[in-house]
Amino acid sequence: MKKALLTLLPVAALALSACGGGGSDSSTSNDARGPITIWYSNNAQEVAWGKKMVADWNAAHPKEKVTAQEIPAGKSSEEVIGAAITAGNAPCLVLNTAPAAVPGFQKQGGLVALDDFPDGKKYLQERVGDRLSQYASPDGKYYQMPWKSNPVMIFYNKDLFKKAGLDPEHPKLSSYKDFLATSRKLVDSKAAKAAIWPAPTSEFYQSWFDYYPMFAAQTGKQLVEDGKAQFASPDGIKAAQMWKTMYADGLAPKESYNGDAFADGKAAMATVGPWAVSVYGDKVNWGAVPVPTAEGTAGKGTFSDEKSIGMYTSCKNRGTAWDVMKFATGKEEDGKLLEATGQMPMRTDLAAAYPSYFASHKEYEVFAEQAEHAVEAPNVPNSVEVWQTFRDAYTKAVIFGKGDLDSALKGAAAKVDKLAEGQ
Repeated sequence: MKKALLTLLPVAALALSACGGGGSDSSTSNDARGPITIWYSNNAQEVAWGKKMVADWNAAHPKEKVTAQEIPAGKSSEEVIGAAITAGNAPCLVLNTAPAAVPGFQKQGGLVALDDFPDGKKYLQERVGDRLSQYASPDGKYYQMPWKSNPVMIFYNKDLFKKAGLDPEHPKLSSYKDFLATSRKLVDSKAAKAAIWPAPTSEFYQSWFDYYPMFAAQTGKQLVEDGKAQFASPDGIKAAQMWKTMYADGLAPKESYNGDAFADGKAAMATVGPWAVSVYGDKVNWGAVPVPTAEGTAGKGTFSDEKSIGMYTSCKNRGTAWDVMKFATGKEEDGKLLEATGQMPMRTDLAAAYPSYFASHKEYEVFAEQAEHAVEAPNVPNSVEVWQTFRDAYTKAVIFGKGDLDSALKGAAAKVDKLAEGQ
């Protein structure tokens, strides 16, 4: 669920739990079985699903009991997991592993390669399909199980659109030109304080909720491909220029909003995933459209906002951990996760796998379609530093309009190329 899954909401402090004890041990057998510990996100819907999944596993496997808890509180889940890797007491599985954090965890020696299990690569390939290659690490191995995605779209407030004199059923939002014109009408009419209000702060992950969805739609590419930054391309600059205009014209505020601007009616639009359907529900009279492209053509990709499952090297009973991972991502549990959360399991031909769900939840069909074209955060060395380097340049040149945009992005791209090479 958007950044709430990345930067944790306050929860009671929980002690870091060991999974069989010990630190990173590459000699641990992948066949060993016994009790394991897992962590999952503190999102209420996922916690409820996780508790039921664990109870079902434990009922059938009394000698391989799973002990589960929410990720302990901290500045971010990445920080907490990284500290646990260092201490050698990470759990066996974390059902909230951000793909952008995988390279760092791998560098720490904290992750188990899932294709080291005899059926590992086959299981991953059959479940995820053609999208799997985006989750490979530079060494060609898979240190994460792509689990669930939140393909993003533009949610808009129909009541505010109507108040601004816009057609709430057929909004003009497909091209940058139309998106800007509609945004100006929303703000100039005072229907809303902001057309859209992404967080204008500099944390590395904030670009996932403003620039990256538009970049993915425009290009179908990842931020870095084949070791080279892609955002300084003509299409990458077009997406950045669109956002620069939004900020320069006062259509997107440069200050942070303390709360949910879309839910509170302060912003007429938001870039969100399917989790928003249940969150906004009847609170907002909303509609959803694909993220715009420069010329209004169909998007070439959709940012996935995916979360993976990682197996951590402090785990001793890896045979059990692998079996639990497959159990938690099997067709039955994926269906239960979809039902409970509305998030899209990373499964090939999702709509066909759960026809009854989508027949009775029509509002989710479009997200299932978008999920088939997911674009992930690139799995490259220094991943977090790559995103931070981009975000720093973006914050200065796009949000605050300082300096030349082309030069800023090209300068950041040169730095990113070196970082992606492991320098």
